[in-house]
Amino acid sequence: MNRTLELVLALAGAALIVALAYAVPWLRFVLTIALAKGLAVLGILLLLRAGQVSFGHALYLALAAYLVAFGAALVPEALLLLPAAALLAGTVGLAVGLFVVRYREIFFGMLNLALSMVFYSVLEKFYSLTHGTDGIRLPPVRFAGQALEGDAAQWAVLALALVLALAFGALVRVALASPLGEALAGIKTRETRLEFMGVSAKRVLLSAYVASAVMAGCGGAIIALTTRHVTPALAYWTTSGELVFIAILGGAGSVVGPFLGAAAYELTRVYAAALVANAWQLVLGLVLLGVIVFAPGGLWGLIRGATQRKTA
Repeated sequence: MNRTLELVLALAGAALIVALAYAVPWLRFVLTIALAKGLAVLGILLLLRAGQVSFGHALYLALAAYLVAFGAALVPEALLLLPAAALLAGTVGLAVGLFVVRYREIFFGMLNLALSMVFYSVLEKFYSLTHGTDGIRLPPVRFAGQALEGDAAQWAVLALALVLALAFGALVRVALASPLGEALAGIKTRETRLEFMGVSAKRVLLSAYVASAVMAGCGGAIIALTTRHVTPALAYWTTSGELVFIAILGGAGSVVGPFLGAAAYELTRVYAAALVANAWQLVLGLVLLGVIVFAPGGLWGLIRGATQRKTA
């Protein structure tokens, strides 16, 4: 039931995104950013299956975005910059993961946060290289060798983000239903039993952590290609907080949840900032509070519950 519902929602969501982007051109930017953040939250979903929350995954967003910013001046090809950014994020994720997977719960979350803030400080202080808080402006890039500008470039990035969202969503869905997913759930409930069965909990969690870093890296690359400007704010703790916010808002019960949450978050922020410019954070806070109190399963939980009631 869940699998069918997820497939229907994924295809309907993809069609709706294309339709909205066509009908309301300014939404292309918002929806592309939502897909990029959804990719990062999809990686966090893997960690949540193991009962772990990372408050520092903005590190991988920023790493990938800055690689795209620096690399665009040398190799202005989006289809090469994207895998390079994912590879860098995965490599750093492996190095960091070897250290952080030894810890659990609040220690796991805070160590990730600390490392992200260290990287933020490096980006801010090394002005001669990173331009500090001014950030780096991306030069024009090509897509499959084609120099695209304006609407064509926006559509290209949106299409790239949509393909990545569908592909990674399918992969994570398969992974969660596999022995890896069961092992991750085992870390959350009875980690000691896994060890007695000969399954290394650290290796299982490390695999999920590296995969989550790769997905966050893809999200960071998409953000860089969309905004054409990267700053140290991408590595700041508030960005990591946004990802956790989106995970709660969308719900951790499905691979669709991260994208539902990301779309709702970005649209709420845009309209809240337009209506109450000085209090949009308050609006987002009230939305999150409402979800926690009235829909602890997130938006996905609401949709699943409504579907089950109809079929009952």
